[in-house]
This record gives sequence, C-alpha cells and structure tokens, in this order.
Amino acid sequence: MLSRLVAAVFLVALAAPAQSLSVKQLMSFLQSSVQIKQSDRDVAAFLSKAKMTEKLDDRTIEEMQSLGIGPKTVAALRALGQQSQGLAAAAPVVPEAKPLPKPPPSSEEQAAIIDDVRKYALNYSQNLPDYICTQVTRRYAAAPPGSLRGGPRGSDPSWQLQDTLTIRLSYFEQKEDYKLIMVNNTVVQQDYNKLGGTTSAGDFGSMLRQVFEPATETHFTWDHWGKLRGRLTYVFAYRVAQARSQWHIDYERKQDIITAYQGLVDVDLETRRVLRITLQAVDIPASFPVHKAETTLDYDYQMLSDQEFLLPLKGEVQLAGDDVLTKNANEFRLYHKYSADSAIKFDTETPAPLPEDGTKEQPRK
Repeated sequence: MLSRLVAAVFLVALAAPAQSLSVKQLMSFLQSSVQIKQSDRDVAAFLSKAKMTEKLDDRTIEEMQSLGIGPKTVAALRALGQQSQGLAAAAPVVPEAKPLPKPPPSSEEQAAIIDDVRKYALNYSQNLPDYICTQVTRRYAAAPPGSLRGGPRGSDPSWQLQDTLTIRLSYFEQKEDYKLIMVNNTVVQQDYNKLGGTTSAGDFGSMLRQVFEPATETHFTWDHWGKLRGRLTYVFAYRVAQARSQWHIDYERKQDIITAYQGLVDVDLETRRVLRITLQAVDIPASFPVHKAETTLDYDYQMLSDQEFLLPLKGEVQLAGDDVLTKNANEFRLYHKYSADSAIKFDTETPAPLPEDGTKEQPRK
C-alpha cells in the first residue's frame, strides 16, 4: 500500500509543470524514486523541467549518487547544479545537540545512598502489613539454542508455555504462605510445595535483606542512571562472594548448592527505595545439573488500607540445564489487607500478562 501511494505521488509530480525544489525536497524526491524503482529516464525527464530554490553543490550531488540513481539522473543533477550557482547556499543541517551525560553521584553520595537503601531493605519485611494477593505464574520451557531443536547458536530461545498456575499468596506475621488454587484454569487441591517443575518462594523481602545485610559484605559499584516506570533511578551493580551467600539453587529437591551471585539494584531517586533487583548465579560447579540461574524482581507502589506500600509487581526466574531452559514469569495482583476471613475471588480465566514495557528500563531524556 505504501509503495502504491509513493508511486502515485511520483506520477503526479511527473505530470505537473516545472517545479521549484529545495535541496531537501530534491533529496526526498530521489529517495522515493529509488524506493519505487522508477526508471532513470523518467526521473531525469522530471528533473530537466525542475528549478532549484537553493544552490546545489557538487558534494550534495555525490551524496545523492550514493542513493543508487542512474547516469541520466546524475547528468540532470549536474545541470541543475550549474543552473543554481547564483543562488544562496542551502542552510546547513545542524544536528540536534545531545545533552551532556549526567555525572554519577560522588563516592560520598553513593555511600550515603547505599546506607539509606540498607536501612530500608533490612526493615522492609517488618514494615509491611499482613495481606493476601494473587500470584499468576506462567512456566515456559525451550530447547537451548545451538542444540538439535533449539535453533542457531546465539539466537533467542523459542519459549513454549507449559502451564499457568494461579496461587493465593498470603503474608502474615512476616511469613509467606503459598496455596495453589488452579493449574491451567482448573481448580486443584495439590500442595504447592510438592509441585514438580521450577518453583520459587521468598520473593518479598528475603532477596533485599540478604543483599544488604552487613554480614553479607556485598560489594557495590556505580553502574548508570536509569528510568523505570517513569521514575529516575540510581543503578548499582553488586557482587556477593560464595562464602557469604545464602542463595540456594535446588535441583528436583535432590541436589542443592549455594553459589556466589551478582546483579543490579535500581533505586528510586526520590525515595531511595528499591524498584528492581536482579540476581545472577556465578561460578556454578560444572558437575551441577543447572548451569545458569537468574532472577529478576520488580517492585511497584500499591495501596493497602488507604496507605501506599512498595510491593512485588513482577518477577522472572530462568534456569538452564544441558537439555532444557526453563522460565517462570510471576505476576502479583489483587492485593488486599489480610484478615482471618480474607478471601480472593478467583475467576476461571487467568488475566492477560502484564505489558512488558512496565518492567523495561526507559530511555532517559
């Protein structure tokens, strides 16, 4: 449709009387003629009747030649260039000035930011109210790229949805409880803790606490300025040594290891609260069945009892073995204050996934 529209415009231009063109209009005209593969003869015929409103110099003609125009068109351009020698030169195109990069906080400011975040993280669980919410977990699997069924090495995994879990997650007296309600929109009575496949727990406060506990001796370094869900963020990289780690990777409840890990922490510029944390296992033993383990957790502001709290929004866990990759996409919805008779009405249709742009870093302006 676009090609037909461009062609129609071009034919109107050919039929029109002699036209006056600026250098910019001439360049646009030639680009369109190349796009619709107009003949060299027709383009040259049109240019033979055109007039320039600005000087067309040799350097610009050389740039136009690089578009792939024909020899007759080039000759017509040179004729236009000679005719336009007495005209004023075209205004130079001034590129938009890029803003200077914002310098990172000073080392003293960075230390103060980390101290503020540490106080927040260590008290995060204690400051949360008791509540319940719905956790929707979509579990995916893929063959590793480079394997027989995984496509070319280096390509993105071809994720296939395996199942969808709907879970009642309650947070009471600083403890999390997971109750499996539905699998693929079918009500079940199965114990979540005995469910096969990849599962995760402890997302609400333990990740933050373990990274920021003084005993962990986490090493923080400045990484970059960021923007997440419309909020400017400080982004710090960090690393935790295996000797200080508390991060377990469990394989089929038969093998368990503790690894070193590293990641990024996005901190709200205004409130100095964590909006995102990522973890990536480091130096997993070659003999362990899991070769890669990564997790990401995004927090967002939620209203509970007319008060705003920063609570999990979406998380992702990825594991890689010899023959299969797995990914769990966890979404947290319908937060309610917890009480003895708290209940959530579960529809038989799970909601659509949250849009990806809600958890992607945005360009800073």
